Amino acid sequence: MIIKLFNGTANVLMKLAQKVHLTYNEVNIIVYYMLVPLTWAVMLDFIIGTWPWLTVAWAAVCLLVTWWNRKRFSQWCDWAFQKSVDFLEGFGFMGWDYCKASVIICVFFIVVIYAILILLLILK
Repeated sequence: MIIKLFNGTANVLMKLAQKVHLTYNEVNIIVYYMLVPLTWAVMLDFIIGTWPWLTVAWAAVCLLVTWWNRKRFSQWCDWAFQKSVDFLEGFGFMGWDYCKASVIICVFFIVVIYAILILLLILK
């Protein structure tokens, strides 16, 4: 199941990269470091009643990082992706290989956060 989820997620990101003419690493960083947290910021803004400040702040951070690295965005994404790989490989002490750590942190963990935020939105 872990391998299927890992491969499925990677395949979706690869297809998206092809469609938008970016590299896999660029799409990975944009999705996991910019878009997913941006959606969390939107939900948190509504939950805690700060709309649109968290969302605007996170969007500004993302735009600033993208602008700052505009001439070397691909290289910056490669660097950030490698740091992510290093982080995930750091879970080896728990007996997790890269695939297992990726699925637990980058799929299950994210789904749990979305579930909690959606529940909080419903209960608001």
